[in-house]
Amino acid sequence: MKFIRLITDFMGVNCYIIYNEAAGECAVVDPGANEGDIIREIDARALKVKYILLTHGHFDHIGAVKALKEHTGGLIAIHSEDALQLTDSRLNLSVYMGMPMVQPKADVILKDGDILMLGDEELKILHTPGHTKGSICVLAEEALFSGDTLFQGSVGRTDFPGGSFSQLMHSIKEVLFNLPRDYPVYPGHGDSTSLSEEKATNPFV
Repeated sequence: MKFIRLITDFMGVNCYIIYNEAAGECAVVDPGANEGDIIREIDARALKVKYILLTHGHFDHIGAVKALKEHTGGLIAIHSEDALQLTDSRLNLSVYMGMPMVQPKADVILKDGDILMLGDEELKILHTPGHTKGSICVLAEEALFSGDTLFQGSVGRTDFPGGSFSQLMHSIKEVLFNLPRDYPVYPGHGDSTSLSEEKATNPFV
């Protein structure tokens, strides 16, 4: 499995295109903006978008969902606890930024432990609440895509509605830090890191 990282203009969200080259299938994780750039990368590799996969429902991670859905027909996938954020500008916080945003409804409602297939390769859904109630991380064979749960040297904010610092600490310490390998970590903002690096140096945990 391979992936591409695109940094969107709006709030520097990392959008990842995770793809199985043999099958020609991909999942677009957190398309926050810059749909044209995302589509160009997909089309250049002749990829079929199977999933538009959202680690949570905040506006900066979902801004290009409608455009991608219309262009590719990919299935919008989000955890059940954050699904309403797609269609409610108060819940996704965009109304408070003066730019109310409504996206299409989810096609796939995710839960912990779900497996999404790209060809013969798996993406495993880990429910990691704390930043939002429905925050997830996506575990691929060789990498962990952590959304806004875990960053290099930091963790996700918990002061928004639905946030919980105690839940976030449980998600990181009991779920992510108990994974069986030292995965590289690709977060929703900022640079990549690794589980071992964050265990050793992250001041929040």
